[in-house]
Amino acid sequence: MTAKRDFKKTDRAWYTAPRGRWDRLVLPPLNYLAIDGQGDPNGPDYGRALAALYPMAYGGKALCKALGRDFVVPPLQALWSAEDPAAFVAGDRAAWQWTAMIRMPEELTAEMVETARQNVLAKLARKPGAATDAPTVDRVRQMTLDEGDCLQRLHIGPYTVEAPTLADLHDRVMPALGLTFNGPHHEIYLGDPRRAAPERLRTILRQPVRPLDHPGSTTG
Repeated sequence: MTAKRDFKKTDRAWYTAPRGRWDRLVLPPLNYLAIDGQGDPNGPDYGRALAALYPMAYGGKALCKALGRDFVVPPLQALWSAEDPAAFVAGDRAAWQWTAMIRMPEELTAEMVETARQNVLAKLARKPGAATDAPTVDRVRQMTLDEGDCLQRLHIGPYTVEAPTLADLHDRVMPALGLTFNGPHHEIYLGDPRRAAPERLRTILRQPVRPLDHPGSTTG
């Protein structure tokens, strides 16, 4: 039996980070299934989005498994942005724009994504009162993210107390290194808030960066 590909093992450096220190690393372009939205992540739209994203990811896994390319569905990730980055430090959740996403292997084609979508929609039609709906499933898209040069560290504790760590990154760490933003704030959720106490949650905080005197771009 062919072993399942596990991104957390094959690409360990991208799913681990030190606590109390920002490390620098360079990432290649990576493939995701993603869904976009805006507002409080505790709100109903974010919940519907995740309830659409996960079945799509597992549908993609099933199709890859049929080709002999099975993989472990990796942790949920999200990109966060706002017109003013200070919205994160201030906790102004209404201004937060988000992209929830799950990494997928290169073998997952656009045609396979659409097959997975139709399978999810068919199951949804037979399930009254589901946690999501067809329009939300239709929002799930395939995305390539090319972040390149990044800073990242491990945060342990509730998501709601990340602000001082991010303020330190924005106001001290990045200026000291001569760096500025080169893409949205990125989080990788290693803990499950449904099963772990808030003070034990583990989250990788990642920020794509570029030198202050060089223009940069991201792809999504």
